[in-house]
Amino acid sequence: MAEPTFDCPDLDAFCLIDRMGLTVTGQLVGEDHTVLACRVLEPDDPLERDSWCGRCGVEGAARDTVLRRLAHVPMGWRPTVLDVTIRRYRCAGCGHVWRQDTSSAAAPRSKLSRAAVLWALKSVVIDRLSIARVAEGLGASWHRQRRRPRRRPAAADRGPHSPGRGAGPRGRRALLAPSPGRCRPNRQKPPRSEGAARCMPWRD
Repeated sequence: MAEPTFDCPDLDAFCLIDRMGLTVTGQLVGEDHTVLACRVLEPDDPLERDSWCGRCGVEGAARDTVLRRLAHVPMGWRPTVLDVTIRRYRCAGCGHVWRQDTSSAAAPRSKLSRAAVLWALKSVVIDRLSIARVAEGLGASWHRQRRRPRRRPAAADRGPHSPGRGAGPRGRRALLAPSPGRCRPNRQKPPRSEGAARCMPWRD
């Protein structure tokens, strides 16, 4: 085995922060969780920074900052939280307000970082961990996923005779009614072992 080459200690590389366009500016190590304060890295080229207005193209001025909290890959089997400070800009020309781009760190409106999503998928598929164990490691709650309603089938997915949305009571009765002249419903109550309903030949 060749001799390993060591680099300078880098907290961003160790915590998988560098690949998400962030850098760590502080840490808070608690007994049951860890919080890493982060900020968005800006490109060296001034023309590629997020300070330019996407509507009129004028460079905006820094207005204030907002905090976005993301659940990250657990370090030492303890939940790790990223407190990302995002700068907001305001255009002096059109008055448009926007934020720094954090799409490389997490999806829009997501509470998990992209590294945390990948870790959760690998833990469930490869390591065979339960959803409860993954949620405990991330320090996140999965009740929203369990309560998410199922998608209703679209109109193209339903057949023309499907008693779904748009079919009235008359249409549903027409689907269940037998063909005229062939059979009629039996008025006698059949035994439970023979079923709930049956048809008998029509007699003149």
